[in-house]
Amino acid sequence: MKNKKDTIDFLDNKTNKKKKKEMNYEKILNILSTIGFFLIPTTISALIISSHSNLLINTYLRLTAIILLFLSVTIIITKLIELLITGNWHHLFKENKKVKITFLILIVLYNICACSCLIIFYGPNKSFRDWLVTTAMATKNHQYYCQWFYSEDEINEVFNNNFITEVVEETNKDLIEFNKEEEAKNEYDKAIFDHEDDAIYKMIRFQVNGCDAYLAVIYDPSKIKVATSKNIGKSGEYVVKMAQRENALVAINGGGFYDPNYSSAGGYPIGVTIKNKEIITNNEYGTYHNGGLVGFTDDNKLVLVKNATAPKALEMNVRDAVSYGPFLIVNGKASYTRGNGGMGYAARTAIGQRSDGIVLLLVVDSNETRTKGASIVDLTEIMQNYGAINASALDGGTSSVMVENGKLISDPIDSTFTHKTRPIPTAFIVTK
Repeated sequence: MKNKKDTIDFLDNKTNKKKKKEMNYEKILNILSTIGFFLIPTTISALIISSHSNLLINTYLRLTAIILLFLSVTIIITKLIELLITGNWHHLFKENKKVKITFLILIVLYNICACSCLIIFYGPNKSFRDWLVTTAMATKNHQYYCQWFYSEDEINEVFNNNFITEVVEETNKDLIEFNKEEEAKNEYDKAIFDHEDDAIYKMIRFQVNGCDAYLAVIYDPSKIKVATSKNIGKSGEYVVKMAQRENALVAINGGGFYDPNYSSAGGYPIGVTIKNKEIITNNEYGTYHNGGLVGFTDDNKLVLVKNATAPKALEMNVRDAVSYGPFLIVNGKASYTRGNGGMGYAARTAIGQRSDGIVLLLVVDSNETRTKGASIVDLTEIMQNYGAINASALDGGTSSVMVENGKLISDPIDSTFTHKTRPIPTAFIVTK
């Protein structure tokens, strides 16, 4: 009897071990198949991205994705075959029902999200692609955002469909006539004309693409000057500091500046810079830039000049000027823009002048994630709406700043998504 009992116990133990082993195998297979359902959309996404650009997904990651995809598909097929053989479909949700249903919902949602992202990036609607490429490439130091996902040919295709062609004409100063009496033609004129008789400026606020915009209407353009960093040529200065030092009523950022490796101190302006008839810089502007010299003459008229040198500017009686662009409107003619103008959406600054001599200083904020703001098309439309016959974009992004009475009223956001501006070399200020 004892030997028989020992034999039965041995067989029971062997059976239990076999069942336990089968249960462990099934448990491991369940875990692996669940992971597989998450890995399949991930690896497919990685392979699709790498087929467009190898900047984010290099060769080694691509091979890893292929191996993981193969393993995931193999495991899931193995699990399906097991279910077909055993016929245990009804047991799938018998145990830990809530947990399994939760996992199923997560798997479905994850797959939907992965498919949606691929459609957004590579689907037939190219709006997102155009926005990402033009916005990232315009920032100069965040170009890798779009280069991660798109090839050089795809990026070039975007720019072939999003660009600006500027009006190439000399600024006709005769189109500007100061103090001429005009009746308000629209709501924009009414907003400009509604002011105190002795007012030097008026601040108009509105929104562009869900972001705050600030339009300083300057009634006396003789009050507009160029201010420069106190350490010009070495380091930049915050526009707020320049405005406070100059006791300015209003101030906005000015021209562009050299930023090698995207880490300069913001002290060296590009192109020509003139302050109160004094030449500050006389650099070659560069053929890769749109725009050119943006300045005011002795008779307080805004001029936009291509390929300007400092001596040429002084011959034109320019008293204060910076360099940037693109030119938005010249002699009442708007530049031709296709798509979003090729510079995406960002915080923007622009300057313009009406035929009655009133000057418009415009700043548009971006949002928390720097995904909104204004396009070049938006700037042009705003300037046209408010009657500008000459207008140019100024430096944008983190440089875009509006200061009123020594206080920052706009909301700049830097590359770390912090609500702050950066030191720059030049600004346009409105003096008392």
